[in-house]
Amino acid sequence: MASGANGKKRHNTMRGERLQIMLSPEELVAVDDFRFKKRMPSRAAAVRELFRLGLAAAGLAQETIGKKSADFGVLEDRRETRGT
Repeated sequence: MASGANGKKRHNTMRGERLQIMLSPEELVAVDDFRFKKRMPSRAAAVRELFRLGLAAAGLAQETIGKKSADFGVLEDRRETRGT
């Protein structure tokens, strides 16, 4: 875990790729509503969780029961699958 510019601890993740998407105002409201209802820490975390839920519904993602919102990623951390 590393410290951010504000001194708060943040999780080190291997999120080296940036994905930019355009949303309609209605879609953004839906993302924000989901974020606040689920008490997600950021829009990015909410979008990752929505991706995870969509992939799980399609049978493509693993269960994340018991993980904290900061642990949410679309796919599990590759380091965990390699045993390191």
